[in-house]
Amino acid sequence: MELKDKVAIVTGGGSGLGEAMVRKMIAEGGRATILDLNEARGAALVAELGPQALFCKADVSSEAEVQAAVDATVATHGGLHIAVNCAGIPGRAGRIVSRKGPMPLADFEMALRINLLGTFNVCRLAAEVMVQNDPTGEDGERGVIINTSSLAGIEGQMGQICYAASKAGVIGMMLPLVRDLSQFNIRTCTIAPGLFETPMGAGTPEEIKEKLVAQLEAPKRMGKPSEFASLAAHIIQNPYLNGELIRLDAGTRPPPR
Repeated sequence: MELKDKVAIVTGGGSGLGEAMVRKMIAEGGRATILDLNEARGAALVAELGPQALFCKADVSSEAEVQAAVDATVATHGGLHIAVNCAGIPGRAGRIVSRKGPMPLADFEMALRINLLGTFNVCRLAAEVMVQNDPTGEDGERGVIINTSSLAGIEGQMGQICYAASKAGVIGMMLPLVRDLSQFNIRTCTIAPGLFETPMGAGTPEEIKEKLVAQLEAPKRMGKPSEFASLAAHIIQNPYLNGELIRLDAGTRPPPR
């Protein structure tokens, strides 16, 4: 599926990986809805990118807010062909049991609600529109869904139990999504980024960043959001990519801590 003349909804589209995907989509001649909670950033991007961009303030875990964003996307852009889920939170870092006692259940619930339930919520509401699309191309494609997991969802480190579990859940959803949606020629893939230059990564202390970068194979640097967007664009454009978990991590294999 080509990006040109197609419509994407990008969660977390106001910054980081999501912003890079919005920019890529529009640069390739498509249109994009920025689904985010940051109104100031969303408005600034729309002012910069023009009418090909639409901002919708929405919490990904809210059925009503995501449905309103999907409806606005169809009404403004005339359809919906692509969903890229980048919204997420790092979750509370900590061990399941510490000197203060067991980890608060609310910490675990929050990570699952945003990272896993929110991804599922967007997938289901976007797919409802995609199944009604007219088939395009020689393979009759109707849509593409790209979910964002994390290296932590594969090889979680000590203290990452909330984040790792939520991102592992995103990986676990992929194959059932593929099997549910393939009959409609809707493909689903998952990207598992490693250490990236995003607002989430920016909060990491410099000494920890240096230690993490030193553990990378090559290149020894943080990933660029544009590299995530480039991979996502390739997934969309390559009709034979389906049901794949793709690591984007410079060959990293993180230690236990």
